[in-house]
Amino acid sequence: MDATIVSKMQKHYPVLLKEIISVISPQHGGTFIDCTFGQGGYTKKILDFKNTNVIALDRDIESAKIANQLKENFEDRFIFKNIKFSELNNLKLKNENIRGVIFDLGYSYAQIKDPKKGLSFDNSGKLNMQLGLNSYSAEDAVNKLDEKELEKIFKFFGDEKEAKYIARNIINERSKKIIDTKVLVEIIDKSKKRKNFKVHNATKVFQALRIFVNKEISELIHGLINATKVLKKGGVLGVVTFHSLEDKIVKYFFKSLSENESISRYSPAVKQADTLFNLIRKKPIIPSEEELSENPPSRSAKFRYAIKKTDFYNFDTNIEDQFKNYIEIENYGDKL
Repeated sequence: MDATIVSKMQKHYPVLLKEIISVISPQHGGTFIDCTFGQGGYTKKILDFKNTNVIALDRDIESAKIANQLKENFEDRFIFKNIKFSELNNLKLKNENIRGVIFDLGYSYAQIKDPKKGLSFDNSGKLNMQLGLNSYSAEDAVNKLDEKELEKIFKFFGDEKEAKYIARNIINERSKKIIDTKVLVEIIDKSKKRKNFKVHNATKVFQALRIFVNKEISELIHGLINATKVLKKGGVLGVVTFHSLEDKIVKYFFKSLSENESISRYSPAVKQADTLFNLIRKKPIIPSEEELSENPPSRSAKFRYAIKKTDFYNFDTNIEDQFKNYIEIENYGDKL
């Protein structure tokens, strides 16, 4: 997954900002939920419009520093919560006019370059990858899970073709010493039969471990479900993804609730709608050539959105069943 920044300039770059603002239309006012506050790029732009309020969420406590600065300028219009976005259903929002909920599933330059987080294969030291409010680290995973479990994590979360050999070599090496970032990169290099000179050998394994440690699949699924519940009629749910698995989940969620009968059978028959979402466009919005030239890491970004058609909050979705294999793999962490 790429960061939403300009790497050379080392500053934050909110991906697809113009396109997102155009879709959510904050000029009409209302409350917006920024589920991935990060460096505050989307939130700041929304608050530029009068009659808007933003509820910002982030599991990374480091984001609170930026949020506190923003609070000074928008005391009555801005709230920050250090929680996972899957828990937004715990917020008391029934009386709020929620006009948009936005997710940006990328990572900032600050997160990737923070050695304590251990997200980068360029760092040395412990394998961490915890973005906040975690129960275990990547070091726990590679040093405690069995060979088959590691193989599935690398294969399904990273699409790593050499997953079997990498997992086997990790098991062999950890009998001699603790696997840290440097050792893991060395293991991956030795395990790869084919070298890719365009992409670092460790990219897919590190992506897989990050997804696993932060339970990004179930987080996204529950985040989408709970975001849909709090949206008002006409509200927009928008998600920026950076890898194919994320995009697959978002695409399925929007499609299933815009084409199939998605309203609960317990809703009043007279008011019942056929579908919950209006899907304006099926294809995702991607960065412009101008944005790509300013911020090359945005090249893998895809923005999908849907508009809620009704003020109905209890709906049925089979998305957890659809992606149950991935959730089962995430659950390997329960024993760590």
